[in-house]
Amino acid sequence: MPAGYWNRVLRVDLSTEESKVEEVPVEVWKLCIGGSGFAAKVILEEMDKQTGAFDPGNLLVFALGPYQAGNNPGNAKWTVAAKSPLTGTYGDSAASANWGPALKRAGYDALVVKGKAGKPVYLLIDEDRVEIRDAGALWGLDSYEAVDSVNKEAGKGFSVVTIGPAGERLVRFACIVADAYSFAGRCGMGAVMGSKRLKAIAVRGTKSVGVHDQERLSQLAKRRFGEIFATSKDGLRLHGTPELCVTAEGFGDMPIKYWTQDTWPEGAKKLGAPNYTKVLHARPFPCANCPVGCHRNIQVEGGPYAMKGPGPEYETLGMLGTNLLIDDHKAVAKANDICNRLGLDTISAGACLGLAMECYEKGWLTKEQTGVDLTWGNGEAMIAMIDQLGNRSGFLGEAFADGTLSAAQRINPAAESLVVHVKGLDFPAHDARACWSLAVNYATCTRGACHMRGVTEDVEMGGLLIPELEITEGWTQFFSQEHKSELAVKLQDLCAWMNSLVICTFMVDGGGLSLTALLELFNLVTGWDWDVQAAMRSGERIFNLQRLVNLRDGHGRHTDTIPPKMSVPARKGFRAGQSPTPFDPYLEEYYRLRKWDADGRPTLDCLEGLGLLEYATRASYT
Repeated sequence: MPAGYWNRVLRVDLSTEESKVEEVPVEVWKLCIGGSGFAAKVILEEMDKQTGAFDPGNLLVFALGPYQAGNNPGNAKWTVAAKSPLTGTYGDSAASANWGPALKRAGYDALVVKGKAGKPVYLLIDEDRVEIRDAGALWGLDSYEAVDSVNKEAGKGFSVVTIGPAGERLVRFACIVADAYSFAGRCGMGAVMGSKRLKAIAVRGTKSVGVHDQERLSQLAKRRFGEIFATSKDGLRLHGTPELCVTAEGFGDMPIKYWTQDTWPEGAKKLGAPNYTKVLHARPFPCANCPVGCHRNIQVEGGPYAMKGPGPEYETLGMLGTNLLIDDHKAVAKANDICNRLGLDTISAGACLGLAMECYEKGWLTKEQTGVDLTWGNGEAMIAMIDQLGNRSGFLGEAFADGTLSAAQRINPAAESLVVHVKGLDFPAHDARACWSLAVNYATCTRGACHMRGVTEDVEMGGLLIPELEITEGWTQFFSQEHKSELAVKLQDLCAWMNSLVICTFMVDGGGLSLTALLELFNLVTGWDWDVQAAMRSGERIFNLQRLVNLRDGHGRHTDTIPPKMSVPARKGFRAGQSPTPFDPYLEEYYRLRKWDADGRPTLDCLEGLGLLEYATRASYT
């Protein structure tokens, strides 16, 4: 048994109600590590272009990595991947809470679910005991209620992931909810789960997987935990991600009025920290083994927005706040709570509302259609529309349940040009006109527009330096093409590797854990003695595996694009007069650095050098 792995993957077929354990050799882990790398390998090998996102043959892959062995800081993270209902190709998301470590303690490195149950079910995994249980009484419950009900029925010690009504109703941006406070939000993984009539997965375990050097690992993990805590205690630990609002808006990085307004400093200040922390009584809510504690537990006392529980993160404050010209953080907190309970990705939900409000302003939507006055800044309309979205009810619920692109095509032929997306996945709350490396990252990211699969914006804004990759202060400058494509390549590869370990990015980006320090932990777990070059080559291999899935599913250069709004410069503020256009030179440089051809396909020499030549035929190379 290699250190850090059980060499065991649990496979469950909901159609036949059968489960089995697959033995996985160490060569597989050295090829793709785990997490999103293992998921990409499974999706590329075992699915084809014809498989639809809601077909029983779509594989839902929950995957861990070696980093879940031991008490390493930030190792509560886990990956879930499948063919995305929004993009029609490789999609993944990540969450934390306690579910990932619980699956590792149960004795598995991954869980692969296929098929479709004949009725609503939930899956119970109690180490070697695997049961498919009736979930008729759970179907229709919101995600928090479902977690409570499963825990009550299953017993003590289980960690639970579930979906809400949005996933049951196949809203294409439905998310998966872990232990009622962490969310695998992007790419519609909750809808895939709902299509299989799988309401929840409960996991419990007490096993400990072996590592290469337990004594040294324990000592080092404890020291790194303390260092990360000290680095983050006055930032992410104190205020969580809302601390980013004022800084991001100042750099022109925050979405305002669905990407059409340049500045709104007063809105960002009101929504962000320290005001957020004071008014919402926010406190850290750490996941397992987390020294940062970026999640917030909040409370709104009394009034129409009363609630208590997980609070909105930066992305939600952006997409449901400044994006809609709403600066009432209590309204945003309530909207966030409703999204969480319904099981909706708050980023895509905010994009839907932004598009709807812009179409309403243009007269393409009317109050007779919507039932609400969709004017900018209307918190009550926001909450009403979220309820329709999550329940797929009313005109808005039906029109937007398949995502912004589908809604635009339904509303007005001209509306499609307003949608801010890549490959069907809505932009997160970071503006590619502020940080031009984001334009390259968004256009080429294997799951669509994503800032967490290559955190280049934090390098440009000065919050992240990685000297091991020659990413040092002053290496790249705002509003210059120099190094932007190179930065996207480096950070995509690094994040692909980290998302396969699997580790929370905030340990490195915000917590100060260096790549050298992370590799030391990795080597103490695995005993593989990898250096920086080996880790980056691994990330490059994983990213190319995911790209092969994209190519197989019909994506390529024609979808490696940025939306029209990203070519419109600001009239005022930090990014006045600036935009990453023309974009083709960035893309051509990126392809050259990747050793891809002019159509965005990895060359056979590239694949051979990465040990992936056997996969060429799966992407229709020959």
